[in-house]
Amino acid sequence: MIDVNQLRNNTNFTVDGEIYKVLKYHHNKTGRGGATIRVQVRNLRTGATREMTFNSGDRVEDIRVETAVVEYLFSDGEFLTFMDLTSYEQPQLRQDLFGDDFLYLKENTQLKLFSYGSEIIDYELPTSIEHEVTDAEMAVAGDTATGATKKVTTETGLRVTVPLFVSVGDVIRVDTRDGSYVTRV
Repeated sequence: MIDVNQLRNNTNFTVDGEIYKVLKYHHNKTGRGGATIRVQVRNLRTGATREMTFNSGDRVEDIRVETAVVEYLFSDGEFLTFMDLTSYEQPQLRQDLFGDDFLYLKENTQLKLFSYGSEIIDYELPTSIEHEVTDAEMAVAGDTATGATKKVTTETGLRVTVPLFVSVGDVIRVDTRDGSYVTRV
């Protein structure tokens, strides 16, 4: 058990059997009375985000989350298959767990899976990933005062806004945190 004053960003804990990860932490001390701790959390089983408020002195159950580096192998349409790089086990996860982040994955991509007990509860993509452009809009530079952009589609179906000079066959680096173009490789 830990005191709620020890909660910080990315801390994992359980309340009423649910597993939460702290996204934002705010400590509020008024002139009179006790302090309140307001945290924005994500439920790691459902993915839902909510705010929780605790009084100073409340306690929550902290948990230890195990980390495994895995390599993405393939998708069968419903499940994604990975290979643990240390034990060579091949866990399978539902594709809908990844949502739109699935479009960042291509074969041999390494990422981290976080588990609590035997349950995989979260993942972490690399900060950037390289994809080949398979389709690009036609664009004409014209008279533009600032950098003109266009949309392209990568080999996995990911849509990215890029500068006009990027064309089909180019390999681009994409930031996985916000889906933005980084550079042409």
